[in-house]
Parts: sequence; structure tokens; C-alpha cells
Amino acid sequence: MFSGKTEELIRRLKRARIANLKVEIFKPAIDVRYDEQQIVSHDENAITSTPIDNSQTILLMASNVDVVGIDEAQFFDDQLPDVCDQLARQGIRVIIAGLDMDYLGKPFGQMPFLLAKADYITKLHAICVKCGNIASFSYRKIAQGGQVLLGEKESYEPRCRTCYDEKN
Repeated sequence: MFSGKTEELIRRLKRARIANLKVEIFKPAIDVRYDEQQIVSHDENAITSTPIDNSQTILLMASNVDVVGIDEAQFFDDQLPDVCDQLARQGIRVIIAGLDMDYLGKPFGQMPFLLAKADYITKLHAICVKCGNIASFSYRKIAQGGQVLLGEKESYEPRCRTCYDEKN
């Protein structure tokens, strides 16, 4: 979290539009933190998207496009890697943003499968709020069960391995 994943996704999708490419953008319907329709970064940069409940919907809505953008990929169902494969085989560029690990430091959702199949990967890192080093972990500040807890700075903070391990 807080590494600029959504900001980078928005930047890449806007550049595709500048290049006159047809772009479709999707996000999980459960992500309503900033806006129900738009993908919004922590810096309040935004781009209009289509909230969907399952990844198969992407195939139905992504006809005649050049680029598909997907935010918060870790929240999608287990069909997402196959959907992305189908799109890529059709010559559609697929750009995905998501967390690779949950707050316990375990692989999150479909991200390990997407990373394994990706042609290109850009791994972004936040800065540890405790020591200023590169942060690869999302430390959950509140006690709440379940892997999925949609939240922002009140719920999570970026930590390096050392500072994360101190609290866990």
C-alpha cells in the first residue's frame, strides 16, 4: 500500500488514451473507498472505470479495445488470470495494479498467478513510516479478522521487513 500502484496505473492508461488507443478500465465493485465509479489514487488523481463483480464481465465489456486496465486485482475471482490470458492472446494490452501480499505477508488473491504469467512487471515500493527504508509490507494497525479489510491510512501503514517483523 502507498507505493503509487494506482497512480502508475492511471498514468499509463492516460498515456494510452493520448496515443488514441481505446481503453477500458475495471475495478472490483467492492472497492468504494474513494468513489463508486472512479479509480482514485491516494493523491486524488482519478480516472473513470467500470466496477464489476466478476472477471468474466471484462471479456464481455472489452470488445474492440486496445488496452484494458484493472485496479485492485487481488480482490478479483480466480478466473482473472485466464481472462487476462484471453485478452492478451487477442492482442489487447492488459495493465494491472494490485497488492502482491496481504497484511500477514502472504500471497494475496490471484496476484501470484498474474505475476507468474505477466510479460512485464513493475514492482513499486512504499517508504517505511518507521525508519524510512523501502517498504514491502502492509502493516494492519487495527485488530480485525479476515484477509480483506478495505482501508486507508487509518487501517494500514507501509513497513520495511525489519519494522514489520518487530510488530508481528
